[in-house]
Amino acid sequence: MNKLLTLVLLFATLCSCKDKSKLNNSSAEEKPRIAIAGLGIESSTFSPARTQEEAFHARVGDSIFSRYPFFAEDAEIRNRAEWIPTFLGKALPGGVVTKEAYESMVSKTLAMLKENGPYDGLWFDIHGAMSVEGLLDAEGDLIKRIREVVGPDILISTSMDLHGNVSKELAHQSDLITCYRLAPHEDALESKARSITNLLNRLESGKGKPKYKAWIPVPILLPGEKTSTRIEPGKNLYAKIPSVESLDGVIDAAIWVGYAWADEPRNHAVVMAYGDDKEQVTQGAEKLAKHFWDVRHQFDFVAPTTTFNESLRLALQSENKPYIISDMGDNPTAGGAGDVTWTLREILGRGEFKSEDGPALIYASIPGPELIEEALKAGVGGNVKAKVGASVDDRYSPPIELDGKVTAIKKGDRDAEVEVVVKVGSVSVIVTKKRKPYHHERDFTNLNLNPRTTDILIVKIGYLVPELYDIRGGWTMALTPGGVDQDLERLGHENIKRPMFPLDAQMENPDLSARLIPLSNE
Repeated sequence: MNKLLTLVLLFATLCSCKDKSKLNNSSAEEKPRIAIAGLGIESSTFSPARTQEEAFHARVGDSIFSRYPFFAEDAEIRNRAEWIPTFLGKALPGGVVTKEAYESMVSKTLAMLKENGPYDGLWFDIHGAMSVEGLLDAEGDLIKRIREVVGPDILISTSMDLHGNVSKELAHQSDLITCYRLAPHEDALESKARSITNLLNRLESGKGKPKYKAWIPVPILLPGEKTSTRIEPGKNLYAKIPSVESLDGVIDAAIWVGYAWADEPRNHAVVMAYGDDKEQVTQGAEKLAKHFWDVRHQFDFVAPTTTFNESLRLALQSENKPYIISDMGDNPTAGGAGDVTWTLREILGRGEFKSEDGPALIYASIPGPELIEEALKAGVGGNVKAKVGASVDDRYSPPIELDGKVTAIKKGDRDAEVEVVVKVGSVSVIVTKKRKPYHHERDFTNLNLNPRTTDILIVKIGYLVPELYDIRGGWTMALTPGGVDQDLERLGHENIKRPMFPLDAQMENPDLSARLIPLSNE
């Protein structure tokens, strides 16, 4: 009996050892389980527009992969982890997100995270400038609620736009955090891939959460049109980041310009660095913050800036085509409602454009669902007469009645849904069912318009995206009215922290020492 018992125990021990060995080998080969979630939008609190859930064009589950080339099936990043994509919503910049829309999307995100856990990590893909009714720190609220589901110990890597805002709460709940280093954001995909690679490296190495996170609020609030990295001082400021990132004991460093068109305490610039060496992390962050503050007076608009009438005068005198005018005040890529009619009214009132033989001008664009309906009935070549614009933001100019010939109709655009070109005199007005910014040459050629040969091209954006920048014959940024007015003093911030440069231009030098933020599980 004792011999039999001994054999049984020996067998059990061998099996146990074999199982443990198998478990150890399995864990060595097992890929980390990483969830994907996030909501992204820039929200102007100075616009009367409100953003609903449908504007986020949410992707759920595996459909998220198709948004990013680094998640292609044969891509390295895709194959380094077991990815669990949940809910990802990205909207055009716009007005404040309704509480109902926000809660609906958050509920869906949390439900999917609960259903598919546990996780080793989470990639938190956001913009960072989302404003929600009743909240002063939407992304801080969102990541905190995500933490309540996934727990304080998993690694979260947060990927952001440099025009986002980093509150203390967001810095605390994020283990790794970074943002773009170029404006325009030509490095967007590269930055997102960096945020994921940092997460994978910490999980695969077993190093886990970085020991130190330095956070420095910099009391500067400037629009993106003054902080482009195409020119100085932004170019040199952001060029200093790699020298900090390369320090031993530093994983990443980042500079956030912040978002100027929202009125919340978190709206200001921020510098962060994180890693395992306290001295290098803090000194690196302080170096960047000090340089940012030292060059604050050098920031200026990325292009010549003047009144709209002066912009038109320069455009009409120019021999270089196309002369591009940025209609900045209602820029939907920064959060404007996109339907302010003030600029279009000025154009149509000018005698130069009354005749078909006048200077060729393309205006992009104005929402007008009423005109769209009439244009679909009339067809290409037909005449239409209907009101456009100012259904959301009529503070500066009422709706305009367009009376002209339909020269193009296009259906199926994700944002605009339907696009129509109406010719009024020598002006080709692009009318959309829903607002849409026009960035790419194909946006025009798809409507039988040639932006390269037109005399004047007017677009509702601020600084030009690379594709338009490369074809410009001349360019001015017009100081037009709207929800993203470049005159920040005229907007009237009440809730930001003061003093704030440049609103308080003579303020004393701030405390730019690093604040060490506790780890997410502390």
